[in-house]
Amino acid sequence: MDQIRMIAMRIADLRDIVGLTQEDVASRSGVPLEDYIAYENGEKDFSFSHLFNIAETLGVDISDLLTGESPKLRGYVLTRAGKGLAFDRRRQYHYQHLAYNFSHKLAEPFIVTVEKDQPGVLKQAHSHEGQEFDYVLEGYLRIVLGGNELLLAPGDSVYYDSSLPHVMYAPESDCRFIAVVVKENTAE
Repeated sequence: MDQIRMIAMRIADLRDIVGLTQEDVASRSGVPLEDYIAYENGEKDFSFSHLFNIAETLGVDISDLLTGESPKLRGYVLTRAGKGLAFDRRRQYHYQHLAYNFSHKLAEPFIVTVEKDQPGVLKQAHSHEGQEFDYVLEGYLRIVLGGNELLLAPGDSVYYDSSLPHVMYAPESDCRFIAVVVKENTAE
């Protein structure tokens, strides 16, 4: 079974377990109901933002949705070069989760590769709860953030409120960057 259908099945099962309707999860996650139903039926690929918001709504770690296993490690987790949990949420974005097996994370660290822009391919801006830090390793990253356009070169970084709609482009060649998504503090 492909990755999208496995994630869709986990979402439907978790939704049933916590006793929420499709409407509840869609509304609380900020996902249009029609899109949520297509996600849960495995008919549509998830954006990372929507997947992150759905995991938060269901009260699970995003790793639970991606792997079907809850994170178990505490103290520390070591991730060797190229050995993070790889997943693709959109054709143009490739993620490698660097701490997927660490329990009770306060942040979600990734290496993200954005493929070089293709003429005529439009990307949809997304938003999610929390804050995000992006640090460019290779290539150039053009990010449209809350209507503002920024161009980042290797060594540049940006920190922002993730509720601002954002979309990323690689104008010249593939771009690799570190992305750290910081979750909302629910302890306050």
